[in-house]
Formats: sequence, structure tokens, C-alpha cells
Amino acid sequence: MIRFEDVSVTYDGAAEPTVRGIDFEVPEGELVLLAGPSGVGKSTVLGAVSGLVPHFTGGTLRGRVTVAGRDTRTHKPRELADVVGTVGQDPLSHFVTDTVEDELAYGMESLGLAPDVMRRRVEETLDLLGLAGLRDRPIATLSGGQQQRVAIGSVLTPHPGVLVLDEPTSALDPAAAEEVLAVLQRLVHDLGTTVLLAEHRLERVIQYADQVVLLPAPGASPVLGGPAEVMAVSPVYPPVVALGRLAGWTPLPLTVRDARRRAGDLKQQLENAPLQGRGAAVDVRLPPRGRDKPQTTRTRKRSAHPTPVGEVRALSVSRGRIQALSHIDLTITPGETIALMGRNGAGKSTLLNALVGLVKPTSGTVRVGEATPHRTAPKDLVRKVGLVPQEPGDLLYADTVAAECAAADQDAGADPGTCRTLVTELLPGVTDDTHPRDLSEGQRLALALAVVLTARPPLILLDEPTRGLDYAAKARLVTVLRALAAEGHAIVLATHDVELAAEIAHRVVLLAEGEVIADGPTAEVVVSSPSFAPQVTKILAPQHWLTVAQVRAALLPEATS
Repeated sequence: MIRFEDVSVTYDGAAEPTVRGIDFEVPEGELVLLAGPSGVGKSTVLGAVSGLVPHFTGGTLRGRVTVAGRDTRTHKPRELADVVGTVGQDPLSHFVTDTVEDELAYGMESLGLAPDVMRRRVEETLDLLGLAGLRDRPIATLSGGQQQRVAIGSVLTPHPGVLVLDEPTSALDPAAAEEVLAVLQRLVHDLGTTVLLAEHRLERVIQYADQVVLLPAPGASPVLGGPAEVMAVSPVYPPVVALGRLAGWTPLPLTVRDARRRAGDLKQQLENAPLQGRGAAVDVRLPPRGRDKPQTTRTRKRSAHPTPVGEVRALSVSRGRIQALSHIDLTITPGETIALMGRNGAGKSTLLNALVGLVKPTSGTVRVGEATPHRTAPKDLVRKVGLVPQEPGDLLYADTVAAECAAADQDAGADPGTCRTLVTELLPGVTDDTHPRDLSEGQRLALALAVVLTARPPLILLDEPTRGLDYAAKARLVTVLRALAAEGHAIVLATHDVELAAEIAHRVVLLAEGEVIADGPTAEVVVSSPSFAPQVTKILAPQHWLTVAQVRAALLPEATS
């Protein structure tokens, strides 16, 4: 159905091809996962299927890509629209109408389908993706995850033979991600749809893949094979595979169920082992603010009653008829890392926006230090609280990475080079003259995080910070955030990434319908939740292990000391 024949893509101005030697075939009616570290060209490969590369992006494509027999060199994206449906990393870029129902119908209208067919398919898709309750909602009022589901639904309604998806679950809560992936599996199994998708959260998708195409490094030839076979050699792999590698299981398990069946001996080994903290301590030096001396990340003793860096009292936020938050109470103390979790639309982003002054309370109070965020000038607020939003491009406006860093240093009153040092920590290998829009979604997020961290605010807010990040990039992010927390910075992150919460959060606050339904230590909250428990917890239950790092520390204490 999809055929790559010795394909290379070189963008204008680039010295080297972004991808080269791409040669593989996706048979009709299979789900193929495109995997690999950030920046290896996965989005470029996906774009070549729809014809966006090179007809829209520019550059030179050598070799041949065919879809259902159509050569993408001679067929532009509009000439492939009836056979290829594409959803990119940014759902907002897809939308051309204002409401959910209109967006689902738009693609079919463009293809001239009959009204009765359109009506039936809209209803089917609303049910498939759990969007029926949102049908009349303006798209602008939806959460990021809800927008992601609408974007997926808009390409499903024309019933294309091929679906191309770039990070389709990146903005979805665990339950919604499972629903979307189950829909994709039904399309593959029942309708013979061919699906090619790229996804960094392999723990969500690996079990659904018929084959995996691994791009191991920039410019490297792809590795094609069965999921277990490829995961054995892949530089990126989910926690269930990491645990299997640690335990020496062959073949490697791909699902929690497979791993649980083999975990008897491992659980016996761990029965009396001491439960370690959230991974081994790190000792990384972060760039100082101004002329302050650098501090190491050795954990500091907290005072018995630290002064909160942020307080929310009886906070309610209404948007028209929608009650986004109801009577929220939250205290944030120095050195604390809090994970806000809950299904899409639960109010996580609204709470972060209230803390940074982008949303005015309908009732109740929000304080950051001594400031009321929505009444404080941005130039003053940047040194008290910083937010990395879901769309990192909202913070990036310069033409180069170097210019972004220089502006961040100036805005924060920091020594020149402070932001660039953080970028090097988070994005090794990215050059000063790189344009931010040429970075991958994950790389742009890391750059935006560096911009916010330059001011070293006492309170750091992150909205889906691992969206678009591979496992190595996420590990670097965890190292930096742990260092900041150890220095006394408070961190609040809204996330659907249960593995990140298990790795870094001291505390989990669970939201539902704008209300707090759980607030407590991470282990207590996530272990009791089937939806928000990490893979290791599910595999080794009833023992309370959260991460592979904890298990490794227990089995090999000399290696982690």
C-alpha cells in the first residue's frame, strides 16, 4: 500500500539529508509504527507519504514513494487526499471550521460525498472517539487532548485507505489514548485500513503494531521487523521492555500482561528489597542566575513549615456556560514537584494559566509569593513564575536559537550565555543558527523550557512537558527538573505521562470535571488508579514499585550507588 524506494530528503539550505536510504513497504491493512529518537526524521518520512514533503515543505526528494500506486512526486497532496488522511503533531494547524461537528464534516464536503453519508459518518466518528458531548462546542474552547481527537476524527470521516499519524496520543490522557488506539486497531482489522504512525510513548502503542520501522539515528538506514525483534536493538524502548532487558527475559515482553506472567521470580527477588526513592541522585550544575554562585543538586533539608511559593484558595473559573474549575485549594511549597493529572478537559491547563495570570478567577484567590498573578505586570511576574505552554511556539519569536537565548537572558536579567547553557543541557547538538521552526516539536518544547528557566523563577509550570520528547530527551528533562527542585524551585506540571509522574513527582493532584478528587504522595495516588499507574507498578503489583530505576537500584545497589 505504501512503498519507499531508496528515499532521501534534503531540505533547502541543509548540508546533509534529513533522512536517507529509506526503503521499506507497508502492506495493506497493517499498522506500522515508526520509531526512533527525536530529530531522526520521522515527521519527514510521514510527510513524504501524504506528499507534503516536498510539495509543501520544499527541499529535494530522491528515490520514490508510492501510495496505492500513486507516485507522490507527481501527485500533490490534494491529489492524494481521497486515499491518505494525515494528522500532524499540532492539531490546531488542521482546523478550518469553528465547531466540532463542522470540522468532522469538512473533509467529506471537500470530496463531494452525499449528505446522508456525511451525517452517518459524523455520528459514527463522534461515538468512536467519545466526542458526542462536544459536537456543538467551538474548537477554540476545547482542551489540547480534545482537539487532538477532533483532528483525528476529521481525517477518519472520509474513510481513507491510508492513515498517517504523527504523535496521535501525545496530548491524550491514558483512557482517551487507549480509545483512539482501539479505534485504529478496529479500522485495521475490520476495514483493512493501512496505518503508519510515529509515537514517542511506545508504552502506549507497541502492542498494537504489526511491524516497527526504526530510524536509529539521523541519516541512518531504517531497521524493519517485528516489535519484539526491533525493541531488542532499539535505542528507544518503553518501561516494559526496559524491565524485560533488566530481568533478561527472552523474547522481550511488549505488554503488561506478558511481563506479569514472567515476573514471578523477579517479584521474589524484590520481596524484601528496600524501596528506593524516585531514582538515583544526580549532581548536575545548572547555570546561575546573574552572578550568584552555582549550586549543586544535593537535596536540601526543608524547613518544617516552608513559606508557600504559590497558594490557591476556593478558586473557580467559568468560561461562558463551562465551569472549568470549581473550589480548588492548592498549596505549593519550595522544592516540591506536583503532577496535575486527570482526563482531557479536567481543568489542568486552566489551573496552570490561573497561576501564571493568563486566566482571571471567577471567584477565589491565587497568590504567587506576594503577587496576585493576573494583576502583576509580565516583566515582574517572569521572576516569580514561569509557564511552558502546550504549544511551545507561543514563546518563541526570534529567527535563530542564539537570538532566542539572547532575548531570554536580557528579559531575565541573567548573565549572557545562561539560556544557551540550558539549551545545551536539554538539546545537545542544536546549533546557534538553527531556526526554531526547523526544530521538532520536542526540540521546540525544550528550547521554550530553557527560555523560561533562564529567569529561574521560584515556581515553574509545565503543560505536557514530555509531548514530543523521546526517552533520552525525557531523561535529560528529568535531570534538570530534579536539580531545580533540589535547589528549592517548586514545579507543577500538567501531564498525561504517567511514567514521568512516577519518575519525578513527590505528589499527584488528580482533577475531574474541574474539581480535585485526589491529592497525595505519588505512590499512593497512582498505585490505586488503573488508568494512571505506570507500567512497572502494574507488572509488579501488589508490590509498590514505580520505575525501572527503582528496581535496578534494588537488584544492583552497587551499580547505582
